[in-house]
Amino acid sequence: MEQDVKIAARGVERHFGGGDERVHALGPLDLEIADGEFLCIVGPSGCGKSTFLRMVGGLIRPSAGEIDIAARSHQPTAMVFQEYSIYPWKRVIDNVRFGLDLAGVKKSEGNARAREYLAKLGLADRARSYPNTLSGGMKQRVAIARALAVEPEILLMDEPFAALDAQMRHVLQDQLLDLWQADRRTVLFVTHSLEEAILLGDRVLVMSARPGTIIASKQVPFERPRSADVRTSPEFGALHAELWELLRNEVEAHLAESSVGRG
Repeated sequence: MEQDVKIAARGVERHFGGGDERVHALGPLDLEIADGEFLCIVGPSGCGKSTFLRMVGGLIRPSAGEIDIAARSHQPTAMVFQEYSIYPWKRVIDNVRFGLDLAGVKKSEGNARAREYLAKLGLADRARSYPNTLSGGMKQRVAIARALAVEPEILLMDEPFAALDAQMRHVLQDQLLDLWQADRRTVLFVTHSLEEAILLGDRVLVMSARPGTIIASKQVPFERPRSADVRTSPEFGALHAELWELLRNEVEAHLAESSVGRG
């Protein structure tokens, strides 16, 4: 079934700096993302993956081109960063309620919604705790709960599990998979992990070395609802190998550029 386009990028580019220091970071990039699609973006470091997320989120503007969002609200996006990005002086429930406070939601309603998402992420008993009492995995679950509590149309996730150990990363991947399959909101997910991209995504976008452009777009062949058991299937391994072949040259190009820069 065809889905409506939620995000459309046309001729998008981003440059940083000026003069001799001007860096062409991204583009030109043309991309359509369907409403309710879980799109994973992979590519070598510095290819503009995170830059594109920040442009979709309105944190920075394109240097050229445009990004159109078919939004139903004034604040359609919420973002989860690689760093935990929660306030150490606020209790967990106050961190999760923060976006709702900014939106003018009544505190009682905000607390109820915050507790709902803390429960979904297995943190119901930590609502009154301070972040310094939490593990890294718990802190990132708080950040995810805060993003989900505002019930965004689009969830932007910039390597949210990269700082976690392998076991906790698997746990949070599985939790996110279950949460997304319950409401099917649009997700843009940046990762360096091909395994993570295949497990979570409807589609995996492969980007080139800087300036980042799209070199491939691969549909993930596993039906929804999907379980973590797909990790062990032959199809999973075959798609992983295909994506790595696409990505290998771009990673090598990035490393070569970095070596020249150091020289």
